[in-house]
Amino acid sequence: MTYSPLTPLDGRVAIVTGGARGIGLESVKALKENGAKVVIVDINAEAGEKAAKDLDVDFALTDLTKSAEVAKLASDIRSKHGRIDIAFNNAGIAVNVPSEQCTDEDWHKVIDINLHAVFYCCREFGKVMVDQGKGSIINTASMSGIISNTPQPQSAYNVSKAGVIMLTKSLAGEWAKRGVRINSISPGYIGTEMTKIGMANQDWYADWLKFTPMGRVGEPREVATAVVYLASDASSYFTGSNLVVDGGYTCW
Repeated sequence: MTYSPLTPLDGRVAIVTGGARGIGLESVKALKENGAKVVIVDINAEAGEKAAKDLDVDFALTDLTKSAEVAKLASDIRSKHGRIDIAFNNAGIAVNVPSEQCTDEDWHKVIDINLHAVFYCCREFGKVMVDQGKGSIINTASMSGIISNTPQPQSAYNVSKAGVIMLTKSLAGEWAKRGVRINSISPGYIGTEMTKIGMANQDWYADWLKFTPMGRVGEPREVATAVVYLASDASSYFTGSNLVVDGGYTCW
């Protein structure tokens, strides 16, 4: 597939967290295709190094739940490339467990990766963008941040993604006059490795399709096109927005 934004990304430095697979990997491809210099960030060294080699981009092994590692990552990228223009904060996990059985460890793991790490990335990459007077941050939220999914239980995930949406709005208001745009993207059910685990449960999958007007799950490339749009100057009047890409799930 060819990705074609209204404006190119030639020479811009882009970071994609969770970029070794799924939506992140497809977004790496799309950003590079449109001229960006991309850095894949992932905690999976093997997958990250392979993806970087295959696509001829940089890779940085980072635990995003450690704020000191995120700060070092931002500093290293700025030192090497001189700037950070685009940050797609995409890394995340889901835990499907009834809330009465959700352990403290389950809860904190989801919130640490899906919300705390997103804030650390926004803060550290945002500092660079504020200094240079321009930048675009895209955070991966989810339709689960605006609805409660059925039939699978996932309260921690839903709460974390609702937090990402409000974090995005809050930072957008703070940094708009300093040239930094921040938007979130909220996918519905997309055919990634993580979602395919749920798709294997036929009862869950039947409900997912029933409640999605388009009657199918999306493909990672269908989210990547939205990422490229929000990264580019074509979306220059977008900030604090939450772009929902869900096949119509939330319209009912």
